[in-house]
Amino acid sequence: MKKIAFLTFGCKLNFSETSSISKTFLNDGFELVDFKDQADFYVINSCTVTGNAEKKCKTAIKQAHKRNPHARIAVIGCFSQLRPDELAAFDGVDLVLGNKEKFELIEHLKGIQDDAEAKVAASDLKRDYSFYSSYSSGDRTRSFLKVQDGCDYFCTFCTIPFARGRSRSDTVENTIEVAKEIASSNIKEVILTGINVGDFGKHTDETLLDLLKELEKINGIERIRISSIEPDLLNNDIISLVINSDKFLPHFHIPLQSGCNKILKAMKRKYKRELFAERIDLIKDKLPNAMIAADVIIGFPGETEEDFLDTYNFIRDNQITYAHIFPYSERPGTLAQKMENKIPNNVIKERVQRLKELSDRKKRVFYHDHQGQEFSVLFEGDNHEGYMHGFTENYIRVRTKHNSDLTNTIKKVRLDQMINDECYDITILD
Repeated sequence: MKKIAFLTFGCKLNFSETSSISKTFLNDGFELVDFKDQADFYVINSCTVTGNAEKKCKTAIKQAHKRNPHARIAVIGCFSQLRPDELAAFDGVDLVLGNKEKFELIEHLKGIQDDAEAKVAASDLKRDYSFYSSYSSGDRTRSFLKVQDGCDYFCTFCTIPFARGRSRSDTVENTIEVAKEIASSNIKEVILTGINVGDFGKHTDETLLDLLKELEKINGIERIRISSIEPDLLNNDIISLVINSDKFLPHFHIPLQSGCNKILKAMKRKYKRELFAERIDLIKDKLPNAMIAADVIIGFPGETEEDFLDTYNFIRDNQITYAHIFPYSERPGTLAQKMENKIPNNVIKERVQRLKELSDRKKRVFYHDHQGQEFSVLFEGDNHEGYMHGFTENYIRVRTKHNSDLTNTIKKVRLDQMINDECYDITILD
């Protein structure tokens, strides 16, 4: 039996797609092994959002080739889509596939000839509106369901529209069928994922709200999260549905990118910071326990200390639970790459640290504010030093003594004592 190993970098969409691709190999008789183990085939699903993500991909190629010089190595995904020849030049790489071709990985791998040069296949995605459904199935409790792909926003710092193509999605009907398939496997929580989830239905005369209403009706799925949604697409109807739903959870991940309107304009974002504040105020007014996470880029070209302080103060003064902070990473071919007034790395690093300290403080306060309160927790199957973990509706992490009977069950709990500001010890109430 041939052994195959997968390694995924980047977003939850990548993880969802890797999971679906790996199933085709399992169904064909391959044995799935860890990437750190000996394998006959190594597959790396790449990311190109930052230079660091590309560096990790290159390191993984070298590690796989060193581990087994005779193994076949395939690199797929966003890095492969944008700069396939660069990856094909690496020792040991046999196959480089773009974001369309990766779904035919098994056929391409079987067609590789001994001692042949690396095969490259990465078609132009500018006018490709094909959609490939996928969902993750390695976790017994949660599944990432792909509902959308591509992006039409063309922010000045981002290569994703070039790597993933234009915004597209499946129909509500087809997406619901996939969700029912997930429910039939006894997975209780679904996380809707995509590049720009709020753009769902753009070419089918349907909307994300249409999808959410139908998902709520599926028996077996007890919890639904939206992985990320742009503030300009997070409309009142979607917020109202989440507020009044028993299944959609009070946990929002909303890309902010900057709290400075000057920088938002330079990024070609589709909103001002006032809209972002308005959205989260509406959410927190009706769902005071809601967790709100925000993506932020620090060190964008032209960002002055005053601009940074606009962002810092915006996050400090608004009801944002915490921030995912990314130092600006220059991407080849973007408009931002051509901009002047680049920020020195040492300045970016110092600003990131200041904002991280603020974010950590805000998250600790959020956790502390919920001590003694009761929530429902979906327990995962992990066993770390005798403890298993789970998450509340609003994504507070908890732990309890390991008990396999709790895996994939939802229990009412009380948050008792914080552990390292990152987790709660709990009392199970039912």
